[in-house]
Amino acid sequence: MFVYSVNKRQIRFATMILLLILMCIALLVLTKKSVETAKANEFNIRASTAEERIAYLSQFGWSVDEEPCEVKEVIIPAEFDDVYENYNKIQLEQGFDLKKYCSKRVKKWTYIVTNYPGYENSSCIRATMLIYDGNVIGGDICSVELNGFMHSFVKSQNVTSTAASKKATG
Repeated sequence: MFVYSVNKRQIRFATMILLLILMCIALLVLTKKSVETAKANEFNIRASTAEERIAYLSQFGWSVDEEPCEVKEVIIPAEFDDVYENYNKIQLEQGFDLKKYCSKRVKKWTYIVTNYPGYENSSCIRATMLIYDGNVIGGDICSVELNGFMHSFVKSQNVTSTAASKKATG
């Protein structure tokens, strides 16, 4: 028969080692998730300053006026109606989800886009950015014209052909 005795100091030491191992595992999991999120977005979402907001839009190839044409606070509703559900679909396409910010007060920054294909000399194309805690959480590129359009920040080949055909037809 084998007998082994354990004192309180050994139990405390083993508990501290176990807690340290669990903290390391938690840190690795959190770091892996943040790295995966950064790789998925591959864009800098910092937007605390005017320079950071303009730099964010330029990552997608958009040039904007340096001064925003509108800045206001909005509250993301607790429950989404059809309009917000459709708007959130655009956000989901570009890696954002406004449902994470329900009932939160966010800043909405709107800039005039100066290089939209087919609208280079027009002030009717806007870039809207939703900012929470200094980071972009959503937004869009849209036309304020009657029968305008709205899409994600990403430029696509479709944008160029749609803008050209829209200009040609009036």
